Amino acid sequence: MTVDGTPESASMRSVSRWLSPQEVCDELRIPKQTFYQWRARHVAPPAYRFGKLLRIDRAEFEAWLADHAEGFK
Repeated sequence: MTVDGTPESASMRSVSRWLSPQEVCDELRIPKQTFYQWRARHVAPPAYRFGKLLRIDRAEFEAWLADHAEGFK
């Protein structure tokens, strides 16, 4: 269900499952170049290639974010 109470279609949920590198960069507010530097250093969130497209699973992205959160003592 969406916030307004209408059910989401299955296709809408599947579309939002995958993020493009640009969407990840927009969420993190980083330049695309930074994302690709992270990939080269193997510190970026896991990504999958579908043909020519690179996609990041939203659940794995959120887990990656949680793993990289700074703890407060």
